[in-house]
Amino acid sequence: MTDPSHPLDFPADPFEVARTAAADIARLTGVEQHDIAVTLGSGWGRAAELIGETVATIPATEVTGFSKPALAGHVGTLRSVRTDDGRHVLVIGARTHYYEGHGVRRVVHSVRTAAATGAKTMVLTNGAGGLKRSWEPGQPVLISDQLNLTNDTPLEGATFIDMTDLYSPRLRGIAREVDPSLDEGVYTQLRGPQYETPAEVRMVGAVGGDIVGMSTALEAIAARQAGMEILGFSLITNLAAGISPTPLSHEEVIEAGRNAEERISRLLADVIGRIR
Repeated sequence: MTDPSHPLDFPADPFEVARTAAADIARLTGVEQHDIAVTLGSGWGRAAELIGETVATIPATEVTGFSKPALAGHVGTLRSVRTDDGRHVLVIGARTHYYEGHGVRRVVHSVRTAAATGAKTMVLTNGAGGLKRSWEPGQPVLISDQLNLTNDTPLEGATFIDMTDLYSPRLRGIAREVDPSLDEGVYTQLRGPQYETPAEVRMVGAVGGDIVGMSTALEAIAARQAGMEILGFSLITNLAAGISPTPLSHEEVIEAGRNAEERISRLLADVIGRIR
């Protein structure tokens, strides 16, 4: 088992590391293959309890390439859940953020591992700031597209991936069947860890962004490279800087997630239950 803590320590073939991690998950959970994977961002943690029957829960640090989350609000475990119809969902509660400085390979390792377990669908969730004034803290929105403003990518070399309809229209349609009131917007990942300035938020709005955060976009690129169908949700934890009347804080993010926990967890579980 490896637990690299520096980008230069990550082995040359990240896909081989992902295959090793998938083998670890199969051994530790007793589940040979998973059908769906979901990454639980800030505020989404309780959804794992509602998806189905938990088969196994393991510390992420026992799986090759994973480490303890650096951020409060992430549970630090990998969970195998069996749905009522017998499918297996890999619930990822350990996310490596770009701002931790471990390199992009580590950021997208969980997604590549999910693909290596056999998962064909990747559900990415996060807590984020909203630019639409009609949105309120605690409101879930669908991600319709994204802007990657990290100035980085998980793709290496001459790897050309089509990004049209990155966030599956089919899966977004399923989500709206569950909750027709769901709004959607363009997610924008910035490098972090500082929150965006009001000027940066105005820039994001000017180039087409509706949501600002520090995760998800790089993971979605890796999921597309792996051939997965992608669904994304943002929990709007606050209005973005310059729009919000109060200063931004991580405590605000955690509180918004706690207040919305029941609604968004039920929503996510119901959507996953309908995905085929």
